[in-house]
Amino acid sequence: MVRLTKIYTRTGDSGQTGLGDGRRVSKTSPRIAAIGAVDECNAATGVARLAADAESDAMLARIQNDLFDLGADLSAPQGESRLRVAPEQVARLEREIDAMNATLAPLTSFVLPGGTALAAHLHLARAIARRAEREMVALAAAEPVTPAALHYINRLSDHLFVLARAANQADGTGDVLWVPGASRQL
Repeated sequence: MVRLTKIYTRTGDSGQTGLGDGRRVSKTSPRIAAIGAVDECNAATGVARLAADAESDAMLARIQNDLFDLGADLSAPQGESRLRVAPEQVARLEREIDAMNATLAPLTSFVLPGGTALAAHLHLARAIARRAEREMVALAAAEPVTPAALHYINRLSDHLFVLARAANQADGTGDVLWVPGASRQL
């Protein structure tokens, strides 16, 4: 159980922060960059929840919890007893993606971020998830990263994309499609 009685500790004033395994690293390290991007994705997901219906909100609440699991996984690269992202979390995302996608028309163009407020927020969270994935892949090239963690962040961007499409469909807005070269004539 986490118990925080004091929010500031002054231990990071020198530009270092502590990992879950006790090591101190620079706040500019690739691991901290990955953790920060995951945290930013979680915050954007929280904003998306403000516009979500009950079913979407429940999915996004699970995702937010998973993102904390992912941050915990990344914060403790060593030690077997630490919390790790599990393949079951990836499988749940895949089931939800498949269920939502089954109700959507096949894409005939790339989708522009937008439509409803929920879809716009989900596209922002998706873009941040993609950055988190890039940070995690860069980290994995140099240090251990749990394979399921990489799988999860990859599926998450797909999930947020499909959920954004579903939100636009449910509202009657439909996908906002890219029209190549459409603004050249203006």
